[in-house]
Amino acid sequence: MRISIMAAALVMGFLTASTSQAQVAQVERGRAFAETYCASCHAIGRSGESPSLTALSFRSLHLRYPVEDLAESLIEGIMTGSLAEGIVAGHRAVPRFKDLNGSQSLDLLAYLKSLEP
Repeated sequence: MRISIMAAALVMGFLTASTSQAQVAQVERGRAFAETYCASCHAIGRSGESPSLTALSFRSLHLRYPVEDLAESLIEGIMTGSLAEGIVAGHRAVPRFKDLNGSQSLDLLAYLKSLEP
């Protein structure tokens, strides 16, 4: 019985570490995406000003929008070049991503969530 409990604890510890590593990897992929495609207009880090005066900093997005709710708008809006729901009304500088997929959107959202206090 004692061995079973110890084995279960080891497995749970491994799964927790693996999940944590996966989350860190997802956040890092989201940060890299933001750095490549968003940083020319938005402040994407925990400090600094956005290069574009009209672009929100990524660290403050959660103050205006529930970050979890941005997934569909990101995929649909960025692909068409105009973010839906008034997120960035008339923001024509948003790049159009033909190959943006759901996992990239989730990576970016994980990064945005990581910026919340």
